[in-house]
Amino acid sequence: MELLKYIFLGLLQGITEPLPISSSGHIYIFKAMFNTQMFNDFVLEIFLNFASFIAILYIYRKDIKEIIVGSYDYIKNKTKKAKSYFNYLLMIIVGTIPVALIGLLVKNYMEDILSKNVFIVGIGFLITGISLLLVINVDGKKTDKDITYKDALLVGLFQAVSLLPGISRCGLTLVGSLLVGLDKKSALKYSFMLYLPVSVATMLVGIGEFNMISRDISLIFYYLLSMVSAFIFTYISYNWLMKIVEREKLWRFSLYLFAIALFSLMFFI
Repeated sequence: MELLKYIFLGLLQGITEPLPISSSGHIYIFKAMFNTQMFNDFVLEIFLNFASFIAILYIYRKDIKEIIVGSYDYIKNKTKKAKSYFNYLLMIIVGTIPVALIGLLVKNYMEDILSKNVFIVGIGFLITGISLLLVINVDGKKTDKDITYKDALLVGLFQAVSLLPGISRCGLTLVGSLLVGLDKKSALKYSFMLYLPVSVATMLVGIGEFNMISRDISLIFYYLLSMVSAFIFTYISYNWLMKIVEREKLWRFSLYLFAIALFSLMFFI
């Protein structure tokens, strides 16, 4: 049973992290439903987040390599061909600034106050669901090379809103990217490019509380098992999301979000 619990936690993290349904919101719901210490294990949370991070890093490994190599080439040699990669890197940085600033100012407050109230999580689910409905028929023409500073800042503000429990980071950045005119493929890519620095920052912030020395050595096996589960299901879940975005079926997630929001509001207020 213990083994299955850790596999399930990895599955829960893996499925919900890439999808526009809020992984943090689902964790809060399960915390409220099942009073188990496993959902309050901060070290395990770091392991699971890291597994999802590695999965997304693997999926976009070629793009990331091109951005890094191209940006270095432009900075060093001012190669005209490499300028687009450097500009895209700047757009990632600009898009990350709002969530970084707002996170430093209010994240602790929201975690301490709002996350303890599942009613707030339910409202977050509703906001995400409504947001996805805004882009039912939206499909822009902009590509990676066309993102402006204004676009990046606007999408970054959408991402900052996702600090509220129950609001999906993926969902809001996808909506923001589509609303500024990016095509589906570029919107999906930019959404997850913004995820990577935020994920790294979250792990770095949490590393100060990372303490494996006091842990039962037998837990390491369970943590690694959860990581493998989270990695596999993050990869599977992302590929499923990609197909849904291509088919313009994001609105279907709204139906699920409205249902789980109703569940949250009915049973946890």
